[in-house]
Amino acid sequence: MDDPPFWKTKRLAEMTPAEWESLCDGCGKCCLMKLEYEDTGQIDWTNVACHQLDHQSCRCKAYALRQVLVEDCVSLTPDNINEIKWLPATCGYRLINEGRDLYWWHPLISGDPDTVHEAGISVRGRVVAEDHSGELEDHIVRWVNRLPAAAKKRR
Repeated sequence: MDDPPFWKTKRLAEMTPAEWESLCDGCGKCCLMKLEYEDTGQIDWTNVACHQLDHQSCRCKAYALRQVLVEDCVSLTPDNINEIKWLPATCGYRLINEGRDLYWWHPLISGDPDTVHEAGISVRGRVVAEDHSGELEDHIVRWVNRLPAAAKKRR
């Protein structure tokens, strides 16, 4: 019998750096600009991507330097995950932190980094560049936390 995968046996704080990084499904949603309303704490997502996001791969172009190049880039860690309220509902870090399992399209489950795109979970084809966006309020979207039909079909 096979041993259960690491994300089912380890707490986030117990994971190796490689295990931690592999929890990212590559959707790119965390790299979208968000509007947070101080009076309510409500967060609206936009389809405006950080200038470091590669719109095709949905990965950071300069991951190792992201916090130097992008002043307000948030580095997710086991220590701050409970404080970051805007993680998408499909985020691998959020799912594991909440005691839930990864979805079928996650590369750790599917073995294929493209399934996140095939399932319609990623931001591929849905975003505009930060430099050409205009007012953020004009780019509010509601699809970030919704499961598209393709994602509901388990392979």
